[in-house]
Amino acid sequence: MATPSPVPSPAPSHRRSLRKRRTIVVTAAAAAAGIGAGFLVLNANAASTSVDLYHQTLAAKDGWASSGTGTTGGAKADAAHTFTVSTRAQLVKALGSASDTTPRIVKIKGTIDANTDDSGKKLSCADYSAGTGYSLSAYLKAYAPSTYGTSKLPSGTQEKARAAAQTKQGKNIIFRVPANTTVVGVPGTKAGITGGMLQVQSVDNVIVRNLTFAATQDCFPQWDPTDGDSGNWNSQYDAVTLRGATHVWADHNTFTDAPGLDTSDPTYYGRQYQIHDGDLDITKGSDLVTVERNQFTNHDKTMLIGSSDTDSVGKLRVSIHHNVWKGIVQRAPLARIGQIHIYNNYFDTTTLNGYVLQYSVNSRAKAQVVAEDNYWKTSASQKVSKLFSGDGTGSIAGGGNLVNGTATDLVAAYNAANSKKLKTTVNWTPTLTAGLETSAKNLPTELATTTGAGVLK
Repeated sequence: MATPSPVPSPAPSHRRSLRKRRTIVVTAAAAAAGIGAGFLVLNANAASTSVDLYHQTLAAKDGWASSGTGTTGGAKADAAHTFTVSTRAQLVKALGSASDTTPRIVKIKGTIDANTDDSGKKLSCADYSAGTGYSLSAYLKAYAPSTYGTSKLPSGTQEKARAAAQTKQGKNIIFRVPANTTVVGVPGTKAGITGGMLQVQSVDNVIVRNLTFAATQDCFPQWDPTDGDSGNWNSQYDAVTLRGATHVWADHNTFTDAPGLDTSDPTYYGRQYQIHDGDLDITKGSDLVTVERNQFTNHDKTMLIGSSDTDSVGKLRVSIHHNVWKGIVQRAPLARIGQIHIYNNYFDTTTLNGYVLQYSVNSRAKAQVVAEDNYWKTSASQKVSKLFSGDGTGSIAGGGNLVNGTATDLVAAYNAANSKKLKTTVNWTPTLTAGLETSAKNLPTELATTTGAGVLK
């Protein structure tokens, strides 16, 4: 592998190993100083230095998000910009304007239902479509392939009504995160967001931790008869979406479709009525992102890096490590253009709740992927040649990957079965690799208890 261009030194970090922490309740004096309610985390080996969960920053050399100025989120927030929220309306107020760069910490206590109004009343798909003129039955009649055809996207009255209803839902469930912000779940409260989307767009320095993102659903998918051989229903709203964002650290979160699994979706025009989009998508020139110790489960199109084959060259640098992927159909991740480091992840590809693997990692549009020391668990019927995928232009380098405990050259397996070969060399060498384990054999047991929401204390 070629030597990369020099990367500026990362900012200092106060992050501590889980094994070296102990927790105590925050004192009134600490709260008055702006630390806020919750738990204060002390380093057991350095009594003079204390950093609580809410003010922790990304460790030095911990992936791409540690480069340059590093990722500190809202660590410098004062008491006036430290919030504890438990409702949708409170979350919107705490986040404030997406253009406000004042450091802030938003602590989510319990589960916030995004599909509620400002008074907390539950909203349904019918509430979003009210007044738009949209109805699913009318839409299905208007664009049936037997009468409308299969050569163009829907247009006309019902498509405009569908788009209006979708926009109405989006205004309610999208939470726009400003720069210099930490959004973190309060330990012990089952913290998370149901049915919503965190949008990190054109901002720098954001931390998202200790949250469960569940059942992000689009009430109004669009029919596209030109998508694939038989057309597809396409939805909006990722659980977390990065669009032109930089220095983002996503840590110890859980992503799931539950309780609205794909198996409960109806079929129209012979295709699944897909109401889920991505779990964590990194697109439109986003850069310097570290995704670690999350759990991705019960989902189809999980992580997209690069929104198209012409997304931003020189950006889309992402580190993905120590995550669990279980019951995932595809895009773990699908990578385009950028320099992506995938290491020490555990992929359980056995079928779960109807989610059947198509592939794990896809490298396309000249992506430069290094995948090393990961562990795949597969069933007896799963072909190793289908764990990787590509379009003939992408690269995947690296080694030390295990399949059911056995060292396996996944690129060679893929290339032996496919005409569009994965390239085996990349134009960079990962250096921001704090925590890299050179053996993947213990990952299934290790990551079972150290990943996802609810682990941090």
